[in-house]
Amino acid sequence: MMEVDKKTFETEVLQSAGTVFVDFYGDGCVPCQALLPVIHGYAETYGDKIKFCAINTSKARRLAIGQKVLGLPVMAIYQNGQKIAECVKEDATPEHIEKMIQDYYK
Repeated sequence: MMEVDKKTFETEVLQSAGTVFVDFYGDGCVPCQALLPVIHGYAETYGDKIKFCAINTSKARRLAIGQKVLGLPVMAIYQNGQKIAECVKEDATPEHIEKMIQDYYK
């Protein structure tokens, strides 16, 4: 799983060919920390066809707001630079996240 920041987000996510999964997390977000091992497991399982990235919104607040990430956790799928699916806050459960990944695992 690739860690991106405000300098590399555009290149690694918005300009990337194919499907990109982005884990938006924050330093003080307990649910984000709880989901971390689950997301790493999904990266191992589905990483052959989907690029997995994570960005710490505590260090990239403007970028997060620009991507309409206003609460955490947020898991999003991007294709051709566009956010096409996301799981937000209470919906960001392992089951919902895996279902979203499977929908774009092609």
